[in-house]
Amino acid sequence: MADRISKEKRSWNMSRIHGKDTCIELKVRQWLFHEGFRFRKNVRTLPGTPDVVLPKYKTVIFVNGCFWHRHPGCKEATTPQTRTDYWNEKFERNVVNDKKHKEELQALGWNVIVIWECEINKHFTETMERIKTELKKQLKKGSTY
Repeated sequence: MADRISKEKRSWNMSRIHGKDTCIELKVRQWLFHEGFRFRKNVRTLPGTPDVVLPKYKTVIFVNGCFWHRHPGCKEATTPQTRTDYWNEKFERNVVNDKKHKEELQALGWNVIVIWECEINKHFTETMERIKTELKKQLKKGSTY
């Protein structure tokens, strides 16, 4: 199946997709800040450049898009109908890298939380309350560094 839009228009569309400071990341960070959590964002010295780093809680948060990171069982994790081999390879690399980065962070002693775009869009309050509970539990474990 051929692409329905021109190569130039597709390139323009793809250039608008950003890897950081997405709407869902901003929403999560605003909530965390409002709740009194202080963090750093997009820390390049940590594996995978986590979206949110909470050093006091020795916790990182990845805010993953369901499409790009292949949220299992999510209807948003579709595969384009053109160039499927290309897309499947790209998605597989993303999933492998996500797993590798999570393992590397855990080996360094970090607690890793992954939240998905669909969770944020559909159940924002519940998702953020779950994170808040996990952060408080992490603090009780004596993880202040």
